[in-house]
Amino acid sequence: MRYALIPALSAFAVSAALAAPASAQTLNVASAGDQNMVDYIKDYLGPKFEKSHPGVKVVAVGTGPGDSGSQKIFEKLSAQKAANAPAWDFDVVVIHQKMAGDMAKDALLMKYRSDINTGSLVTRDTANNSLGADVSGYVMPMFHSQTAIAYNADMVKDVPNSYPELAAWAKQHPKQFGYNGIKGGMSGVAFVAGWVYAFGQDSDKLMKGPYDAAAKTGWDKALADLKDFNKNVVITPGNAGTLDMLNRGEIAMGPVWVDMFYTWQNDGKLPPNMKLKLVAPGMPGQPMYYAVPAKAAQAKLAEEFIALATSPEVQAEGIVKKFNWYPGIDAQHLEGKLDKADWQKLFTDITPADLASKGKPFPIAPYFNDILESYEKKVAN
Repeated sequence: MRYALIPALSAFAVSAALAAPASAQTLNVASAGDQNMVDYIKDYLGPKFEKSHPGVKVVAVGTGPGDSGSQKIFEKLSAQKAANAPAWDFDVVVIHQKMAGDMAKDALLMKYRSDINTGSLVTRDTANNSLGADVSGYVMPMFHSQTAIAYNADMVKDVPNSYPELAAWAKQHPKQFGYNGIKGGMSGVAFVAGWVYAFGQDSDKLMKGPYDAAAKTGWDKALADLKDFNKNVVITPGNAGTLDMLNRGEIAMGPVWVDMFYTWQNDGKLPPNMKLKLVAPGMPGQPMYYAVPAKAAQAKLAEEFIALATSPEVQAEGIVKKFNWYPGIDAQHLEGKLDKADWQKLFTDITPADLASKGKPFPIAPYFNDILESYEKKVAN
């Protein structure tokens, strides 16, 4: 969902895709995100729900990756609200952070989290705060993607525990750390946001607001230090480029998406001596959300579907084992639901406690834009 962009479906195409014969027992699910998101619902989650709900048919449609896919869902629901439609086409929607806030603000979603038995299993800030927007009660995270520092354990013996230690390490080991700046992939953007959290001022305000345009003047020293840091590092071609250079031993350390890291490792494209570290005070990740439109025709079924999708058993089997994502619910609820090998693979390097304390959201949108602009002006030049 964050690696590539393809044209999203038009609202007409979405309607056409849902033109299968509908009945009182049809559950329509619209998912933004890559095709694997739609396949997950069609091939795994939908059949599992249908088995536990005889007579129910789950119909899934994809609207495309990136924020544009969520935008298509927003446009569809907005149009039906404007037309005063008594029941809307979608019963469950899978959406990105930015659009979740807009949908909640525009009364396009219903509050349901307190009505499902899994609602209490998530306590991370991202379940309530979506890039500065209050989404409390409106969403349940489907999964969390997370960035972390990957390193070659054969080459790195003194593994940094924090951003200050990392900065010192890179100075002592020139050209052994690599990241893609803010071009070509969000792993580098996440690293930069984490740097500003670590060395700027009032990181909590950057994540939760309110926005103050003058706040960026407090980042001057942090950005000057980052420019100096960049003299000792390698700027990689992107998310995959960082992983590729780690694989070839051209760098010993760099920020990566955890799910990409494990997928590459499972496919034999990264050696087993590669490890992960989530450094203090933390690095950003991002969730995808399950939500229920305000006038879903099958609101009760929608809640039951999301409760199944966010149950510890399904989160363990579907989210963790199938896709190497971190669970949407708090990770400790999966202990005992995964076999020892799967648990150790995902939670040995980065523990559930690490995720709870150091898994951060990206900054709210205006601060996010300020960080990117400030990087271009004060670091890249």
